[in-house]
Amino acid sequence: MVTAIRPEQSSAATARVATFPFGDYVVGAALNGRLFAVALGDGTVRLIDSATPDAEAVTVEAHKGAALCLCADIENGSFLSGGEDGRVVKTTAAGKTETIAEHKGRWIEHVTAHAGAGIRAYAAAKDAFVLGKKDKEARKLSHASSVGGLAINPKGKRLAVTHYNGVSLWWLAQNSEPAKLEWKGSHLNVLWSPDGDYVMTTMQENALHGWRLSDGEHMRMAGYATKVRSFAFTRRGHFLVTGGSEQVVCWPFTGGGPMGKPPVEFGGAGGAPVTAVAAHPLHDVVAAGYENGTLILGQPGAGARLVMRESGNAITTLVWDRDGEKLLAGTESGDAHVADFRPA
Repeated sequence: MVTAIRPEQSSAATARVATFPFGDYVVGAALNGRLFAVALGDGTVRLIDSATPDAEAVTVEAHKGAALCLCADIENGSFLSGGEDGRVVKTTAAGKTETIAEHKGRWIEHVTAHAGAGIRAYAAAKDAFVLGKKDKEARKLSHASSVGGLAINPKGKRLAVTHYNGVSLWWLAQNSEPAKLEWKGSHLNVLWSPDGDYVMTTMQENALHGWRLSDGEHMRMAGYATKVRSFAFTRRGHFLVTGGSEQVVCWPFTGGGPMGKPPVEFGGAGGAPVTAVAAHPLHDVVAAGYENGTLILGQPGAGARLVMRESGNAITTLVWDRDGEKLLAGTESGDAHVADFRPA
């Protein structure tokens, strides 16, 4: 069933804000074309037109049980989500759904896609699965422990799969064994640098780990106050920005990488930890959301300015539109705030 919800309008010091009170935990958000999509704990996917964020959002019944993950699909305007029902679901711009894969009795907690390469990937328990545009069956990539995260490299040729004690790097066009990046501990989210040379992971402990593929160099970033749940490279890869502390921690990736260098920081919201970060697509600007609902914009090593504050509603996810003019912030209470930074 497809239904619609109309946003509530408000304003902030630097942006006009449309708030969509969806009423359940925002699991994730993504952009594809002009559409924002939001996946919720009630199993729905909500579609918001970024060009007219004051219009009604479309509600799509995607999963029975909670949605667990979301990403932009390889098809324009479409999205992939995974859920407790063991299904990978494509939601189209028209609000239609299609089951891409189903694994009964398993949760689908990770999905990713690369439009340029025409590749979709998802994970169920210890297995990752890869689907090309013309594939009728998915290629299964098995691991010794549960998959913690997935990421396709910028060129669309390799898939990074995290698990206990490291990362497996699979070539998507070859039926070969993966290269192993090893480090003790449980590795969760994974991220490639824009140049494809660095692979970074968040860990179950309050730390990051990374590898430089060109020479095998390791790097470990520890000392965070809480678990790092969100990280992103700035547009040119000069900084890796992370949550997990009271300020946005920005590791320098120029001049040989961050090894032996201290990070720079910005921000702060009354002692609350950063729960979500998103790098601007066109400028060296970072959006950061906090556990207490504060949202700021800033630059590594520079100041930050308050955009909006929703006390008590922790920000779970952030995503920019493709021009960097609008920013969607999802919260644990089920609100999606769309901030519009264009001149009035």
